[in-house]
Amino acid sequence: MNTHTVEKIGGTSMLDYEAVRDNIILAGAGDTPYGRIFVVSAYAGITNRLLEHKKSGRPGVYALFASSEHEGSWREEFALLRDDIYALNESLFPQADELERANSFINQRLASAERCLEDLQRLCQHGHFALESHLATVREMLASLGEAHSAWNTATLLQRDGVDACFIDLTAWRSEEHLPLDERILQAMTGVDVNTTIPIVTGYAHSDDGLMASFDRGYSEMTFSRLAVLTEAREAIIHKEYHLSSADPKVVGEENVVPIGRTNYDVADQLANLGMEAIHPKAAKGLRKSGIPLRIKNTFEPEHTGTLLTSDYVSSKPCVEIIAGSRNVYALEVFDQDMVGQVAVYDREILAVMRRYKAHIVSKDINANTITHYLACNLKTVKRIRRAIEEIYPSAELDQQKVSIVSAIGSDMQIPGVLARTVSALAKDDISVLAMHQSRRQVDMQFVVLQDDYEKAIMALHRDLVETTDHGRAICLAAG
Repeated sequence: MNTHTVEKIGGTSMLDYEAVRDNIILAGAGDTPYGRIFVVSAYAGITNRLLEHKKSGRPGVYALFASSEHEGSWREEFALLRDDIYALNESLFPQADELERANSFINQRLASAERCLEDLQRLCQHGHFALESHLATVREMLASLGEAHSAWNTATLLQRDGVDACFIDLTAWRSEEHLPLDERILQAMTGVDVNTTIPIVTGYAHSDDGLMASFDRGYSEMTFSRLAVLTEAREAIIHKEYHLSSADPKVVGEENVVPIGRTNYDVADQLANLGMEAIHPKAAKGLRKSGIPLRIKNTFEPEHTGTLLTSDYVSSKPCVEIIAGSRNVYALEVFDQDMVGQVAVYDREILAVMRRYKAHIVSKDINANTITHYLACNLKTVKRIRRAIEEIYPSAELDQQKVSIVSAIGSDMQIPGVLARTVSALAKDDISVLAMHQSRRQVDMQFVVLQDDYEKAIMALHRDLVETTDHGRAICLAAG
């Protein structure tokens, strides 16, 4: 087995080059910084500006171009984006000649992408060409700009600082070859000796079937995962601006949370379902199948070993490891008296509608005549889904409510009475439970609460299930 690692650096960490250099590249590497491959995300905020804001939905260049409601709006956003990229470069490259090179590199790509959008917009003014059929390619092209920018900058800065680093461009910019993802990676890594140089690899990788079509904004984690699998890495490491902790420190307080220390890929999947990804589930699948452990580290605490995820880990004592949740979830309830005995038919039709509108289902309830889906999507999508279901089932009664979901998660939660204890913890803080789910596999419990009770519920569960119990002490022992 190889001795190298494949490591991914998150976008917020990328904004602090000195921390990346000192805390990641140079720290914790023994006598040499080599023997590691780094996959880098775009600088925080850049992909939001190129596509759309991941959480708020605020349109970026892509969304404005795709809507075509105001022809000049995407150009205005593009100009503002270019100015922000130049300002970012100025903060990284103090020397005039270095700054000129950095701006020249990214501007070649920005200018080329802008011309492509202008040409496509003109072409699609003719009736024979439909803009819709080109949007997936446009989205891929724009996404690639962010990672090319950050990877080129990082490789160049490391070379300036005496580290033998090389820029590995997987974006296929101006390439005429359309290769499968694995082939693209292997071709780019041919001849690269990781024992003497540090490859800085773009998080975006072009593939013949389109990486974003399958993974959307999780594409950089898929690149990271495939690179680790294909090169048979000893370990995969993700560097973030925070630890994988027992809860969100912004909600329960930094003094009350602890890094998890050890957990498994099953727990990571539960977090991903809530939208709090440690790693994209499909990226985790490749690592799990290949037996490659995943470590999540805090960029700003390099001395901490972080949290190690493996396939076979189970906590030595049953306990709750993490309290997590999801805000702004829509409960969409479909009631129909005719559903009795026909639940499977209704479920199949309703799921087809939700797939059509790409709504993420966090959870669902089913009884004799009612199906309720808990959807993590925007109100516009919910309304579209609702109209479509009403057309299929005109006699059904539909209702929707904005709620929050809080969850207790652990690698082994077979604790007698834990469900009753959890409900009691919520009741003590006057939090109404609208619905609840406990899986037979005993890895998570979900509670649907009122939208405004989200933070209060997270704090209540963390206090009663982690901070003041033996379960919390078990987490501390694992973290140590």
